[in-house]
Amino acid sequence: MNNVTDDNRPPLLVLVGPTAVGKTALSLQLAHALNAEIISGDSMQVYRRMDIGTAKLMPEHREEIPHHLIDICEPEHPFSVSEFQSLCTQKIQDIHSRGRIPFIVGGTGLYVESVCYGFQFQDIGADESFRIEMRNFAHEQGAQALHDRLNAIDPISAAKLHPNDEGRVIRALEVFHLTGKPLSESQDQKRGDDKKSPYRLCIIGLTMDRAELYGRIEHRVDDMIADGLVEEVRSLLQLGVPRDSVSMRGLGYKEIAAYLAGETNFEDAVAILKRDTRHFAKRQLSWFRHMKALEWVDVGEAAKNNDLFPRICAIIAGKFMIDIEYICS
Repeated sequence: MNNVTDDNRPPLLVLVGPTAVGKTALSLQLAHALNAEIISGDSMQVYRRMDIGTAKLMPEHREEIPHHLIDICEPEHPFSVSEFQSLCTQKIQDIHSRGRIPFIVGGTGLYVESVCYGFQFQDIGADESFRIEMRNFAHEQGAQALHDRLNAIDPISAAKLHPNDEGRVIRALEVFHLTGKPLSESQDQKRGDDKKSPYRLCIIGLTMDRAELYGRIEHRVDDMIADGLVEEVRSLLQLGVPRDSVSMRGLGYKEIAAYLAGETNFEDAVAILKRDTRHFAKRQLSWFRHMKALEWVDVGEAAKNNDLFPRICAIIAGKFMIDIEYICS
């Protein structure tokens, strides 16, 4: 690779975008071209035995390109953003030491940003009795009432969280309970900018027409059901994974778990899953739009011109100052 830049920071390639936009296929193509290793930037793919609901690339399809931070912990483990940041930073160093490019691919905005800009996380701690109190409140008054409590003290965090994201809503309330300060205030203080990033960043965001994206989401959910999502969730529950664990509150798992518990019928569970996934994609796009130094690429527009890969290559070449012919060859 012909690299001509005075910036001595190590390069870090990042590909983000909403669920179902097409990140996986493109990431494999780019990783081949760039001699890169992929680091999953997805908060759910860290869990073992949670494959279908997380749209995880199966091991046989990961053989040619090394993938990291997939299947690294049990579903009972409450994996956190600070844990991801630490592990991901180590992986980036390891990949650089082998002379390859680290390539984060995923849709969990906070996880990705925490690495790109070196967020500093304080050990705020926890108050289990407060968490139980908030769970009971949500059970009695509803998810919206819990979300309203957060909105009253931290409207910025509330705007980023769906009322159904009970775990993160409670955590934001807990931070305020423990520190007297909104979670958003401490996060804003920790956010860096491109000049303070420890890496020479190239962040590419994929987007597409909203109606087309929602159509893809509908098909993805149908495919997950056909591939055995119900059986996957049933197996996890039979293994004793608690329904209130971080992993089981993920999209696809909480909806199907509710169906298996007899709290809703199958058709309604699938409809709720599709709706919540659409809402999730909308929140992802909102988060990414606030990320600095992100280069947007419209997948639908590029597909019409049959130039998605060359367009991405041109962005990478400009950011990393490398020969575009090298990437596209």
